[in-house]
Amino acid sequence: MNNIIRNITERIASESGIAVQFVSNVVDLLKSGGTVPFIARYRKEQTGSLDEVQITTIRDLLKRFEELEKRRAAVISSVEEQDLLTPELKEAFLAASTMAELEDLYLPYKPKKKTRATIARARGLEPLAKIIMAQRETDLIARAKQFVKPDKEVLTPEDALAGARDIIAEWVNEDTRARARLRRLIYKDGVIASKPVKGKEEEGEKYRTYFEWSEQACKSPSHRILAMFRGEKEGFLRVKIAPDEEKAFDILEDLFLKGQGEARDQVQQAMHDSWKRLLHPSLETELRNDLKAAADKTAIRVFAENLRQLLLAPPLGQKRIMAIDPGFRSGCKIVCLDEEGRLLHNENIYPHPPENERGKAMNKIQSLVSAYNVEAIAIGNGTAGRETEQLIRKIRFDKDVMAIMVNESGASVYSASDLAREEFPDYDVTVRGAISIGRRLADPLSELVKIDAKSIGVGQYQHDVDQKLLRQALDDTVTSCVNAVGVELNTASKELLTYVSGVGPALAASIVKCRNESGAFKNRQELMQVPRLGTKAFEQAAGFIRVAQSDNPLDSSAVHPESYWVVEKMAADLDVSIAGLMKEKELQKKIVPEGYVTEKTGLPTLKDIMQELARPGRDPRKTFDFFEFDKSVKSMDDLREGMVLPGIITNITAFGAFADVGVHQDGLIHVSELASRFVRNPAEVVSLNQKVMVKVLSVEKERKRISLSIKQAEKTD
Repeated sequence: MNNIIRNITERIASESGIAVQFVSNVVDLLKSGGTVPFIARYRKEQTGSLDEVQITTIRDLLKRFEELEKRRAAVISSVEEQDLLTPELKEAFLAASTMAELEDLYLPYKPKKKTRATIARARGLEPLAKIIMAQRETDLIARAKQFVKPDKEVLTPEDALAGARDIIAEWVNEDTRARARLRRLIYKDGVIASKPVKGKEEEGEKYRTYFEWSEQACKSPSHRILAMFRGEKEGFLRVKIAPDEEKAFDILEDLFLKGQGEARDQVQQAMHDSWKRLLHPSLETELRNDLKAAADKTAIRVFAENLRQLLLAPPLGQKRIMAIDPGFRSGCKIVCLDEEGRLLHNENIYPHPPENERGKAMNKIQSLVSAYNVEAIAIGNGTAGRETEQLIRKIRFDKDVMAIMVNESGASVYSASDLAREEFPDYDVTVRGAISIGRRLADPLSELVKIDAKSIGVGQYQHDVDQKLLRQALDDTVTSCVNAVGVELNTASKELLTYVSGVGPALAASIVKCRNESGAFKNRQELMQVPRLGTKAFEQAAGFIRVAQSDNPLDSSAVHPESYWVVEKMAADLDVSIAGLMKEKELQKKIVPEGYVTEKTGLPTLKDIMQELARPGRDPRKTFDFFEFDKSVKSMDDLREGMVLPGIITNITAFGAFADVGVHQDGLIHVSELASRFVRNPAEVVSLNQKVMVKVLSVEKERKRISLSIKQAEKTD
């Protein structure tokens, strides 16, 4: 086992480009229960200061190579049980470096269901197949007559030859050299082509781009791969991947044909049959799976990065907020929240058609702002959002009140969830949805963790990709964001606590229960009083937990309790309290970190500690930035080609980015219109929630399509 782990560690190091020593340490830390955020933040000496992305890469490669080893053991065991394992074959199995290579080697020994070749063997035709394969027989018909056996359904020499060809076709399919060379061919030169299913052209109109499409498969971008495969799955497209058949036959002929004569012709027939019936379908499926996996990986990466930017969007902070979930016929739901996000008041107003009670609605909003000392108004950006925003801006308040459009994607999902019912059992979905809109303005991270990330609407083909991998990536992203910001122990929801390193759903529920029953935690150490929260969980979680009112000021910082002694020693050396040290920048400048290095505490940790002393518990999120749409544009009818408008990035994909310009329909900024320079990855240029100026290139109202350009907007300016 140690040899296997060592081999896996070396392979991870080779593939990731990370030193073996650090890979080995990360593997040990992961296997001992360490989480990615904890290892990245608090074990820098052991990892060489690897970041979360690198540690996640090691974790994922470890899983992949462990699965390979598990499969290798199963393959060797299977062949051994058949009493067919030779030292040479075992060595070949052990040397296989990929799953495909291992499966190619195992293919001849894999227990088979009933096939044409197994039927031919049962009829006693394998000796004939060997004779033909040798390609030395001069009178093949005479030889084939010897295998005619009516009792085994071999009635003629041609029946015997056909059965022998079936066996040869299987040999060709199972030949590791042939599979390796043909795999390289189809992966390098294979063309992916799609056509409409006959009679489905009108129904599958949205896939018209792919009705007569072909390109080199290895160069096809992820969004096209996923689009074609989705069209195929929905029954509108036929998709095939194939290399040049002549090149495939050349490879097979080079490997299997020799001499001239009838036997050679028989082998050639079997070889062609093997390609069309066995090899090509098998390798096409393999390539499809690999293309799908690569496309999934790209789409998941885009989704995860978008989610990260959304979760780390600047919070407005603890303010008294009025939140409005706009609507026409059903009216606008208003809620008023206090600084902690608690519900103070809710009611409906009907300022839009058909009721048109504008004056009454404006008076109501004005009185509620005054009564509840509202500092900001959050307006959902869905139906009637812009109309409601315009209404708000016409109201004269007796103080400054910000009116802010809020992306409400996922609010309806939250409002109908068990969690929402648990939080607000006495209110309906409209109230819960409005509360979610207001809270996500105050603190996007705390509110969005309550919603299934797939429902937030910042992905690309998220329902088509591998759901297990997507869930892992999104969980990783949420966990990374929550731990980067830190969590206030005495106010955090169960959902937020769930993502703290080492906690999880069960311990999060236990923490909240303990808090409700025994009152606020006085310090980090009191976490140890939570049932089932042991030493390991405390080690993983403590550094990411904040206790603002603790008697130890370090409890509100990212300094881990295991390093408190360092700060205590620093303070003692300067003859000052810890609180005094954290307040006095001049005293901090006197500290020489190198003087506190020990066997377990190195300079990376000490530098982090110094940063925390300077800015304890600092929030990595940016400061909230106010944004306002063009007041003259409210719907697609108001858009004109050539207009330059303010917009906000709502989604980023592999082919471009989408921006909201305030007309209830996001516009596409194609990757070619993002910047003057060539852009391979749109995330190089824009980020989610970024404020941008865009130029309207075209408006297709019937198809609800808007084309925008940042590049041309810059030129106009």
